[in-house]
Amino acid sequence: MAMSSLHVVVGTVLVLLMHVFNVLVLKPRSLRAKLQKQGIHGPSPHFYLGNIPEIKSLLFQVQSAPTTQVKDKDKHVSLSHSFPSTLFPHIQKWTSQFGPMFLYSSGAIQWLLVTDIEIVKEVLMHTSLNLGKPSYLSKDMGPLLGQGILSSSGPIWAHQRKIIAPELYLDKVKAMVNLIVDSTNIMLKSWETRIGGEGVVSEIKIDEDMRSLSADIIARACFGSNYIEGEEIFSKLRDLQKLLSKTHAGIPGFRYLPSKINRQVWKLEKEISSTISKLIKQRQEETHEQDLLQMILEGAKNYEDSDVFFSNSISRDRFMIDNCKNIFFAGYETTAITASWCLMLLAAHQEWQDRARAEVFAVCGKGAVDASMLRNMKTLTMVIQETLRLYPPAAFVVRRVLSDINLKGILIPEGMNIQIPIPVVQQDPELWGHDADKFNPERFANGVVGACKVPHGYIPFGNGARVCVGQHLAMTELKIILSLILFKFHFSLSPTYCHSPAFNLVIEPGQGVFLKMTRI
Repeated sequence: MAMSSLHVVVGTVLVLLMHVFNVLVLKPRSLRAKLQKQGIHGPSPHFYLGNIPEIKSLLFQVQSAPTTQVKDKDKHVSLSHSFPSTLFPHIQKWTSQFGPMFLYSSGAIQWLLVTDIEIVKEVLMHTSLNLGKPSYLSKDMGPLLGQGILSSSGPIWAHQRKIIAPELYLDKVKAMVNLIVDSTNIMLKSWETRIGGEGVVSEIKIDEDMRSLSADIIARACFGSNYIEGEEIFSKLRDLQKLLSKTHAGIPGFRYLPSKINRQVWKLEKEISSTISKLIKQRQEETHEQDLLQMILEGAKNYEDSDVFFSNSISRDRFMIDNCKNIFFAGYETTAITASWCLMLLAAHQEWQDRARAEVFAVCGKGAVDASMLRNMKTLTMVIQETLRLYPPAAFVVRRVLSDINLKGILIPEGMNIQIPIPVVQQDPELWGHDADKFNPERFANGVVGACKVPHGYIPFGNGARVCVGQHLAMTELKIILSLILFKFHFSLSPTYCHSPAFNLVIEPGQGVFLKMTRI
């Protein structure tokens, strides 16, 4: 009897070891070999950590190098927008070594990194469901994204997009304009109080105010009368984002370890899910409001009997919680960051600030901003587009090959993950010209088609079938926020501003944005 039990234990251990060996060695080696035979290579990975140690070492070398703020003849700080080489030095090194497509590993995750614009275009425009999202998004990043629209694949993603996308079409977004204006004016009144009288110059750290404003807007749009609870969720999501940015996705078993960071992540995930569940329960018992939460509730009700949900083991509650988190994260964080970058760039380029302000006065006069005016804000649109080109909130477009695909004659095997570095593509001189790393909104005078040799080189919202469903809401928010600020304030960069883009799951101002502001 004892011998039989021993055999069972030994057999179980052997099966487990074979599984681990397959995950860590055999499968990654097989995937890489299939691409290496087609002439695609990359740095040699560690069997467990992949290329993470080398990536960290390169990043440490760059960040340890002494930096100085370059100033022009008028003693203004001269901003460098060439941050991709400092935030992602491994991409620069391996692209120069292996070409515009190379292989590397993040733990057990095998990546094919692509900067070749023709392959980028093929990936973006691929319409079949055999290109999905990498599994680490719903696993390692699960506390933040779950299996919502940002991280799901296949039929479940198609169903979620069918539910959510129509609620964020431009005609629906126009109905939110008054809400956005009201929230922005509340923030501006607080600035007026802090600044004081006309002509007084005051320093304001605007990035946290932008986050608070964006949280207020999306909370009101999502939760209606329960927006205060929504803002509490945003605060916890921000804390969760900071924690997850310190971890390395792909290291097998890491997310299960009871480390200090993981314990904090688990606690926050539980609190966020509990709060969202509470709001959902309240809404189900109350009179229905017409907001994004109601849309998610109705969408879940309409589709909960679908085979898609049963086959993917996604409960109605999980569907609602995960998509609420996805909308909060995508709709709140990215807009706030882009607004901060826009204001920083307008502060650094007074001629564009003056042009944008003149346009706002010409379009709006002394009246309030409304939806009909937004389409006439051409200069402001160009400024936002150029800001999104230089400082896209998302750093990468990522896909997982769910079944073998052929892209431009290259057979990419099932299980391989594809990564497109957005800021690298959007600052490629071959696509954007010799001034690719300079702030020049004029390049968008004739739209994206006229700005770039290949329009698919502009992808702050992605492109193709998985283009961001919230892009209309984001652009509308940005135009309203910026136009109202330009209408009431003149601003310049504070001497205390330190230009230090940072990557914390999104590309954000590392040390905040400090502006000198004066009431008009």
